[in-house]
Amino acid sequence: MIRINLLKPEKKEIREVPTVGPPELRERKKMAYYPLIYLLLVVACVALFFHQKTTLSREQNLLEKAQQEKQSLKDVETKLQELENQKNILERKITLINSLKSVQDRSVRIMDEISKNIPDWVWLTELNCKGVEIEIKGRALSNNLIADYIDNLEKSPYFHNVELISSTQGHTQTDRFMEFSLTLNYTLPGPVLQGEENQKGEKK
Repeated sequence: MIRINLLKPEKKEIREVPTVGPPELRERKKMAYYPLIYLLLVVACVALFFHQKTTLSREQNLLEKAQQEKQSLKDVETKLQELENQKNILERKITLINSLKSVQDRSVRIMDEISKNIPDWVWLTELNCKGVEIEIKGRALSNNLIADYIDNLEKSPYFHNVELISSTQGHTQTDRFMEFSLTLNYTLPGPVLQGEENQKGEKK
């Protein structure tokens, strides 16, 4: 059996696809690069952040270390200052001890010289020292004994400018005596001074 299609065949409409021109193509290519650029920027920012964080941490560590060293140096400086102060105190004490010892040695020599020149029946009641001047007070049975004592002191190499200040008669219920007061200056002889200087030099 033969069929004949008497209907007109349908015409299919063919739409033309618009072709992409060169400007639109370039724009699409640019749009395709934007995500990559953003990604690179993000990566760069993150890398810069961590780099700065690492650098800051390193600088903080260096600063803390420097502060610790500064504190250590400050402690050392304080200890050195304390040692210096102790050294100065010890030096002053040593100087004072040597000075006192020197004065003591001189005092012993002077007292020995004063006492060994005292005649019989003369005794001392008071002795004062002001610098190189010595004031002596005592008693004697007569003025002649006082004169002998002054003469003995003048012959000593330690004393000079011996002067009688006063001589008055005193008494007790049973005895009579002369109270006297005199002054003199003392000077240690050259060999004695040289010996003291040599002793100081040996101690140093």
